[in-house]
Amino acid sequence: MTPLLLATGNPGKVRELRPVLAAHGFVVVGQKERGIASIEETGTTFVENALLKARHAARQSGMAALAEDSGLCVPFLQGSPGLYSARYAGPESDDTANNAKLLATLAGVRGCARAAHYVCCMVFLDSLADPAPLVAQGFWRGRIGVRPVGRGGFGYDPLFWPEGGKRSAAQLNPAEKNRDSHRARALRRLLELLAERQEPQPLSLRD
Repeated sequence: MTPLLLATGNPGKVRELRPVLAAHGFVVVGQKERGIASIEETGTTFVENALLKARHAARQSGMAALAEDSGLCVPFLQGSPGLYSARYAGPESDDTANNAKLLATLAGVRGCARAAHYVCCMVFLDSLADPAPLVAQGFWRGRIGVRPVGRGGFGYDPLFWPEGGKRSAAQLNPAEKNRDSHRARALRRLLELLAERQEPQPLSLRD
């Protein structure tokens, strides 16, 4: 089993990713377990923020690091909450406050204007000096409901109804969410890239 530092202070993300990564031979350690503080997310895209977090985690731990940046985007709101999904209602806001603000902002909005998608960008570094970080993105399309439904998940899950589904993301069991979510889709693509990079390489002319 390969040790892997998960560069997030969000326990919900650690819970979701740990069993999936374990099935692929990784022993996941959350950054809080190593006493590593979160870095300020100063990027202007999900990719930039994920890379910042991965480099910070690798530098502080000396381990391979996996970081992700994710959020909910509503096209009708020009992509908001977007990068600010976790602090949409303010710097110290929680999920309840963020959900309440999104509902208030979309009050009176109907039909396809309530379309939304979760996005996740993942970055893997096998060390701080890794010259070719692996980057993968995943998207989960759906719409915003008119009230919170369900007690599972975290973030905007009680408001998010996946495309073609009859339940909110907060009503899905962990196995269903780990199969369909933006995070699951990004991780599948990342694991494909990791397997591709680890394939035996041909001998060079100097060998």
